[in-house]
Amino acid sequence: MLVTSETVQLLDGAEHIGKMILQSDVVEHYRQCLYTFRQDQEAQALVAEFVKMKERYEEVQRFGRYHPDYKTVTKQTRELKRSVDLHETVIEFKKAENAVQKLLDEVSVILGYSISEQIKVPTGNPFFDTGSSCGGGCGSGGSCGCSVH
Repeated sequence: MLVTSETVQLLDGAEHIGKMILQSDVVEHYRQCLYTFRQDQEAQALVAEFVKMKERYEEVQRFGRYHPDYKTVTKQTRELKRSVDLHETVIEFKKAENAVQKLLDEVSVILGYSISEQIKVPTGNPFFDTGSSCGGGCGSGGSCGCSVH
């Protein structure tokens, strides 16, 4: 790769954006939630129990409903997953995680559109993935009534 002053400027700009993201309130809140999550013994015990149950669930799934413990393991896995998902520390951590993802999606879209509005930026979020009102992927070129760029 040929290094030019433009390449150096782009790399410096990318590094600056990265530092700004890492120093943002959103990422700081994420770090605090991650620390709290890792320190919460109850949450860690639930997650560890869920991981063990998930392994058992995957083993049972190999045989499907013909496995003698299919219903029991499936039910226990769902109940344990629900208890993990409803734990307050886990909820706060997931919210913080989603906020960081949203920030990264927004930055990706801004960077992509600064080059050209024709650039597709895969964010995993339908709001950002398309500029159309139909949710994207219609393939009709706008004949469905969506707004196409």
